[in-house]
Amino acid sequence: MIKYNLECSCGETFESWFQNSNEYEKLLKKNLINCYVCGRSKTVKKSIMAPSVATSKTSVAEKDVEQKKEFFKNVKSKIKELNDYVAKNAEYVGDKFVSEVRSIHYDKKKKRNIYGNATLEETKELQEEGIDVATIPWAPKEDA
Repeated sequence: MIKYNLECSCGETFESWFQNSNEYEKLLKKNLINCYVCGRSKTVKKSIMAPSVATSKTSVAEKDVEQKKEFFKNVKSKIKELNDYVAKNAEYVGDKFVSEVRSIHYDKKKKRNIYGNATLEETKELQEEGIDVATIPWAPKEDA
């Protein structure tokens, strides 16, 4: 296994493990390595990485735990930023989301930015109708 630091043109850096360097190249050529923030694959590249040299197994494990904590702290922060942006720039319609977005799409209601709740099945149905919707992560209030 090999770990690479990856960098996206959107500015995000992250780590990922690969079976070997050939596996990384194979996945990269097939555009299967995506940025977890913007979702793009064509803009992800390896970045310079310092080797991880440890004096004991404990220090490697502790370092990995700290890196994971920092990673998830950054992910939570990005999700909160996204949540704050959506809440500031769109109207929350809750469980009425599906009917509201259809009404807007079919010009029965005034166009506006909305967000709310929909099941995966409802989201797929909306997309099949040609309605642009996206699923976004939402942090619980106590964690946000």
